[in-house]
Amino acid sequence: MSMYWIYIIPAIILVLSFIRQVNQYERGVILTMGKYSATWQPGWKILIPVFQRMIKVDVRVKAVDVPDQEAITKDNIPIRINAVIYYKVLDAAKAVIEVEDFFFAVSQLAQTTMRNAVGEVTLDELLSNKKEVSERIKKTVDAASDPWGIDVQAVELKDIVLPDSLKRTIAKVAEAQREKQAVIINSEGEVAAASNMAQAAHTLSSQPGALHLRTLQSINDLSSDQSNTTVWMIPIEALRALEGLKSKTKE
Repeated sequence: MSMYWIYIIPAIILVLSFIRQVNQYERGVILTMGKYSATWQPGWKILIPVFQRMIKVDVRVKAVDVPDQEAITKDNIPIRINAVIYYKVLDAAKAVIEVEDFFFAVSQLAQTTMRNAVGEVTLDELLSNKKEVSERIKKTVDAASDPWGIDVQAVELKDIVLPDSLKRTIAKVAEAQREKQAVIINSEGEVAAASNMAQAAHTLSSQPGALHLRTLQSINDLSSDQSNTTVWMIPIEALRALEGLKSKTKE
């Protein structure tokens, strides 16, 4: 019986050495004698050593942080910009055969495309339409990486760093805009106040006795004041009213 174990144990070890495991989030690209032969799905597979080689490819969504890039906008403003690109491998065989290092290739492609996209828009367009610029970069990178079996799912522009001198200029422009708006609002208020005062003056002059009532109201307001000095300004209309009263008395 012990003689059988001498042969069985090496055979088991030999068979186990042929077994390869492909995880759920992986695909196995098989090269048989240097040529592509199959793409293995998740599970246990038997690989013939020497004749076959398996290259595992992770098919989960990857997030690539595109480093800061120096770029010049359409209106010749230098900026620094970075982004994050999300993609996944759809065809593992193409990702292995068509490109040497798809991870590095996608990162480099995203950097070049991002600089080109920034150069096609002005700074104002870039700041106000970040989503549109991101979508344009996504479409370009996705189309270029299709032969590699890569599906680009999203591109997000993160930070747009402006030169310090430009930041100060923008701050001055914003401050000037606020001051301009304040002056406009103040002038509109003065126009409205002048219009109301003119309308009130017209009402007082057109209604008999209205000016006298207004004068009596002012006297009543002054009576509660602790000041001992009172300055009176008699309107011409009041004098005319007194002259009219005097003429009626003489009659």
